Amino acid sequence: MGYEVIKLELIEWFTKLQDVSTLKYLKLVKDSKISNHDWWNDLTEDQKKSIERGMKEGKEGKIIAHKGVIKRYGI
Repeated sequence: MGYEVIKLELIEWFTKLQDVSTLKYLKLVKDSKISNHDWWNDLTEDQKKSIERGMKEGKEGKIIAHKGVIKRYGI
């Protein structure tokens, strides 16, 4: 599928989009690409702490691989 076809498909989808949160997210993505704005600055302190905690746990080996989660929860 060529990029022009993908663009047209997205334009059609976008014109029908009613979900405000998705529209706001897409605007944020667009604006960040234009201004080279770092999305990290748009996160709340709780979101930043959660990401940092997850990264720390990953470095410490305190994670469960995807296969382990699937096995544990029978997904």
